[in-house]
Amino acid sequence: MDAAQLFNWVRGSGLQLAVFIFLLGTVWRLIEIYGLGRKPDLAEPRHVPGASGWHTLWHRSIPIPGMMQRAGLTYIAGYGFHIGLVAVVLLFAPHIRLIRELTGLSWPALPSPFVDLLAVMTLAAMLVVLAERLHQPVKRFLSTFEDWFTWALTFLPVLTGYLAARHLLLPYTLTLSLHILSVELLLVLLPFTKLFHVFTIWPSRWFNGDASGRKGVAV
Repeated sequence: MDAAQLFNWVRGSGLQLAVFIFLLGTVWRLIEIYGLGRKPDLAEPRHVPGASGWHTLWHRSIPIPGMMQRAGLTYIAGYGFHIGLVAVVLLFAPHIRLIRELTGLSWPALPSPFVDLLAVMTLAAMLVVLAERLHQPVKRFLSTFEDWFTWALTFLPVLTGYLAARHLLLPYTLTLSLHILSVELLLVLLPFTKLFHVFTIWPSRWFNGDASGRKGVAV
């Protein structure tokens, strides 16, 4: 298969297959999670200020007091790569055109040079997160193959996308094909790995806060 054939496959059948598996896997996982149900809490709720799902949702999304001094680099790099990744995916003009073709939805895009800068910052932040995980003995000990694998799954689409946009290293058609292929691999595996937290992080924080709030516990 030459570069042209690979490009035609990844933007055609490959993309359709990846989106189908992604949607099917996501729906199945959500049904599996929310189908577990929730046992009725027969205890009388305790109304304590600062103990609720929304309170927990907010406070678990910002550093707790003192942690910026102790692990500021981890927080900055972590927030940086998540925010940068979302911006690159949703605010780059070619991505918006693809989303419009698939869903009919569209919105304004950021200027391409600014998206390039965000991509570089995202890559740098992810490398910092990786280096910090390798450097810290406890984090390194707790890390599993899935942690390293999902990091690579996230890193490669940003890297190949930047290389394709800047026409660097490899021929453009091949680089773009590799970029699309890496995105499709990410889509296929996202519902079945820790990356699924993109769908569960906010509901789970709210759920834990709501359950604890009924007991009068602020978390």
